[in-house]
Amino acid sequence: MVVKGEAGTAGGDGGSSAESPLELFLKIGLDERTARNTVANSKVTNNLVAVIREAGVTEGCNRTIGNLLYTVATKYPANSFLHRPTLLGYIVSSKIKAPAQLEAAFSFLSATASGVLKLDEFEEACGVGVEVSVEDIERTVNEVFEHNKESIMELRYRTNVGEIFGHVRKNLPWADPKIVKQCVDAKLYELLGERTAADNEKPSKQKKEKPPKVEDKQVVDDKPVKPSEEELNPFSIFPNPEENFKVHTEVFFSDNSILRCCNTKEMLDRHLKVTGGKVFSRFPPEPNGYLHIGHAKAMFVSFGLAKERGGCCYLRYDDTNPEAEKKEYIDHIEEIVQWMGWEPFKITYTSDYFQDLYDLAVELIRRGHAYVDHQTPDEIKEYREKKMNSPWRDRPIVESLKLFDEMKRGMIEEGKATLRMKQDMQSDNYNMYDLIAYRIKFTPHPHSGDKWCVYPSYDYAHCIVDSLENITHSLCTLEFETRRASYYWLLHSLSLYQPYVWEYSRLNVTNTVMSKRKLNFLVTKKHVDGWDDPRLMTLAGLRRRGVTPTAINTFVRGIGITRSDCSMIRLDRLEYHIREELNKTAPRTMVVLQPLKVVITNLKPDSVMDLDAKKWPDALTEDASAFYKVPFSNVVYIENSDFRMKDSKDYYGLAPGKSVLLRYAFPIKCMEAVLADDKVTVVEIRAEYDPDKKTKPKGVLHWVSEPSPGVDPLKVQVRLFDKLFNSENPAELDDWLADLNPQSKMVVSGAYAVPSLKNAAIGDRFQFERLGYFMVDKDSTPETPVFNRTVTLRDSYGKGGK
Repeated sequence: MVVKGEAGTAGGDGGSSAESPLELFLKIGLDERTARNTVANSKVTNNLVAVIREAGVTEGCNRTIGNLLYTVATKYPANSFLHRPTLLGYIVSSKIKAPAQLEAAFSFLSATASGVLKLDEFEEACGVGVEVSVEDIERTVNEVFEHNKESIMELRYRTNVGEIFGHVRKNLPWADPKIVKQCVDAKLYELLGERTAADNEKPSKQKKEKPPKVEDKQVVDDKPVKPSEEELNPFSIFPNPEENFKVHTEVFFSDNSILRCCNTKEMLDRHLKVTGGKVFSRFPPEPNGYLHIGHAKAMFVSFGLAKERGGCCYLRYDDTNPEAEKKEYIDHIEEIVQWMGWEPFKITYTSDYFQDLYDLAVELIRRGHAYVDHQTPDEIKEYREKKMNSPWRDRPIVESLKLFDEMKRGMIEEGKATLRMKQDMQSDNYNMYDLIAYRIKFTPHPHSGDKWCVYPSYDYAHCIVDSLENITHSLCTLEFETRRASYYWLLHSLSLYQPYVWEYSRLNVTNTVMSKRKLNFLVTKKHVDGWDDPRLMTLAGLRRRGVTPTAINTFVRGIGITRSDCSMIRLDRLEYHIREELNKTAPRTMVVLQPLKVVITNLKPDSVMDLDAKKWPDALTEDASAFYKVPFSNVVYIENSDFRMKDSKDYYGLAPGKSVLLRYAFPIKCMEAVLADDKVTVVEIRAEYDPDKKTKPKGVLHWVSEPSPGVDPLKVQVRLFDKLFNSENPAELDDWLADLNPQSKMVVSGAYAVPSLKNAAIGDRFQFERLGYFMVDKDSTPETPVFNRTVTLRDSYGKGGK
């Protein structure tokens, strides 16, 4: 539907109360402009009315409380609705009285989600009861000024006061910002005196080079959350298919007309008849590389919505660029989708619809909405920047039809003509500047062969194929939001069914890069060992590292489906979910990475005992399958780092004259340390064991023994992986390759393992006690098993929330 004039506003009554929402909002102290703007937004209106009633302030409250209630209505984390009444109680009682406290509360509640709210931790996180005196503020301001005095004296009143506030806020997060400002202003005056004429002069502006757009954003210090995400339904935000007659997007044109995007009742009825009212979604990767963890989120959103609603999800290859696509990538995508636990309703290709797309392009020309253009790429770019129409924009329809036919039949050279959509070159949206619909490429296509020499663009094909496949929910990441106008313009111009479009934030993870271009560079330039290198955030790399699809999906589910595009997720949050999964599924075993020989002098050299070791911490004695056998002889090996020549109170390893317990075995006491010729390096320990286990040492060590006299333990190779990049956001660096972590892969070739690991199969996962979680790599041989470290045992993410 296209109408002339101004866009309308949606109203809301906020409930059944006789009192209007506007009167209610004024009562809580909102200024009239904010109150009227709020009433114009039905969603915020309903939220705020509910918050006011829930807080019990329908008769009014002071402005400070009212403003905080408004913030709750607009920013409260959706995953923690259960705890909103508690927060409102703190606000109304003025225990939470500042915006900084409220932001801290949101962070804490978002991390808690629907789990148990521990009030003592909540109050500590939000600064409840913390009173900051004027003296405290003055002292801190003085310290900040003293630390930055040289810079302040140089810049005088051009000093960035915001930075000073930030330093004070870091030390006193709950200080009253008004008092902080008064103290800062007073200190500036005390230090600098009256403003001079020079202070009021504006510094001459130097044109700064525009920094390149970075893919990743500011890092958010995510607070830990226990795995209660499964209790939530992240898909409840999406409407049902039968509701897709409502206007949810408006496209504004430079001639003041407005396209209000919706389906007619007749069109929607035809669609629902074909789909049976089910949800139809699609996962549409371009087969030009290996999928990464960002695609795991896209799969979760599209496949997950269809699964939750009992619908269908296509796996559709967006194969409109024959030069970049390979069969290798197509095969990988299908296989990795299944590994992630998703089952496509049907596998399709955009190239399946090439004939339909061509026919619709002809129809678009006939309707006067497309034209054949002869501008070069540079000319197109220049004209777009100047918002100028192409010289061929208004050529006759019959002429464009003839030329487009000649393009199809290979009669025009590559690069000499394109088909462009006739959109709105004066629009405020760059993606309405007559986008290219078709270009000429004399390149055989991996799927359709050499039938075509004209290929549709993403902007043209994507929305049409969505419509042809009767997609109900077209879900994509936020960088495509500005393309929504073009999406609906094209479907409206062709009188096609319009899916519901919704964008969500990209998944960005710290200490890695996510762009296909950068990943491809790392692989092709041998900075990593292929697309499945365990250091990469490709799904193939994560799988080879030992990460399970369950852990990845739980991680993605916990992040939620939001439109917040200003954060990266810390790597340790992913590692938390990996540990949670492997802790339940990976049996325990023992491996020594840097072996130090220990000779037990009071055990006969030919004596070998078979001891029971637990695969699981809570193994029951009567369950034989929960144990494995480990040999114990007079020669055992411990970690080199578990021995010191000098003992200390906080050290639980072995030292001369000290006892430790060998896990599942006996206490041993160090009687002597044999040193190398350098008189520093320890080459052997001589110890005695306590067969009666009367000794009760504090330290417990993992170990590996000779399986029989004079026979070395099983030798294995262990690969220790760490963060690929040192910086949290390497993509923002000019020289991002210089940030590669040289210690990201360490190979330990002389590790010793218990004999049972000789039979471990490729893909088997274990917890090496005290070391971490590991998986058998495909490089393993019968002679030398190879293990990749999936993740360490240390859990900085989980500990952060305790």
